[in-house]
Amino acid sequence: MQQGTYILAIESSCDDTGAAVLYNEKVLSNVVAKQEIHELYGGVIPELASRAHQQNIVPVIDVALQKAGISKNDLAAIAFTQGPGLMGSLLVGGSFAKSLSMALDIPLIAVNHMHAHILAHFIDEEGFDKPTFPFLAMTISGGHTQIVKVNSFTEMEILGETTDDAVGEAYDKTAKILGFPYPGGPLIDKHAQNGNPKAFTFTKPKVDGLNFSFSGLKTQILYFIQKEVQKNPNFIEENIDDICASVQNIIIKILMDKVKLAVEQTGITQIAIGGGVSANSGIRKALKETETKYGWKTFIPKFEYTTDNAAMIGIVGYHKYRLGMFSDDDVVSKARLDF
Repeated sequence: MQQGTYILAIESSCDDTGAAVLYNEKVLSNVVAKQEIHELYGGVIPELASRAHQQNIVPVIDVALQKAGISKNDLAAIAFTQGPGLMGSLLVGGSFAKSLSMALDIPLIAVNHMHAHILAHFIDEEGFDKPTFPFLAMTISGGHTQIVKVNSFTEMEILGETTDDAVGEAYDKTAKILGFPYPGGPLIDKHAQNGNPKAFTFTKPKVDGLNFSFSGLKTQILYFIQKEVQKNPNFIEENIDDICASVQNIIIKILMDKVKLAVEQTGITQIAIGGGVSANSGIRKALKETETKYGWKTFIPKFEYTTDNAAMIGIVGYHKYRLGMFSDDDVVSKARLDF
């Protein structure tokens, strides 16, 4: 393999169109086009998302190449998100990646979106350490909540996952109940920083082993708000900071208790988080505190690599390229993709 490898990565699993160029493990550009139209509907509309990807993908890739200071002819391979995600959105990115790899006669590399969230920690970034194998990863997002044992770049094992809703859905549902615009998770985090986390009490769901459940918590929060608003119509406005802090407190407890159990069961004390919800300041703080409390070594990704982005697709693409793990032209995008 040549000393330096340029990988173009494409991410289109949901509503963000991303393109990145990596030189080995270093990110030269990481461009994301947001789709603000979904804010009007309080959630992502799949048909609108796929149409926006069609409009955005060419200019986003063009800008990524320009920022990296290279031409398409310098590329060694094209990596793209195969799944999981919204089928229409995945097809746009996958079809473009296939076409470009064929036109340039360079390898095509299909990437699992969830693997990418985990391996984003291996991007060369000043001030950020990389975990060593094996380590535990907690992936937390709007669609996933998992604890994964990561043995190598290609070998990962799910130890526990949500039995119903993901943690991001608990944040989004609570935000909707409180009247926050979409996406509401960051607003809950913002208000929580000014509130009392013990103001209101919510109970943790009883789930065996390392699995999670958040549907019951969502219902519990809904009934609590409805009951209090009946007594005081201004309850939300008067207690917004404390409500957010209390909700965030129970979510953090649920997550950290499961990670602690995973450490006890595996003996692994290196913990990495990834996924959109890992941008949450309360979760980041709680994880960092475990370093002094339990002697763990924790890894928190750079903020821009937490939400959906192409750089994380590129780092998986680079290591698959290094190992010769290429995809055939008939590889298909999958809304549900085995881990």
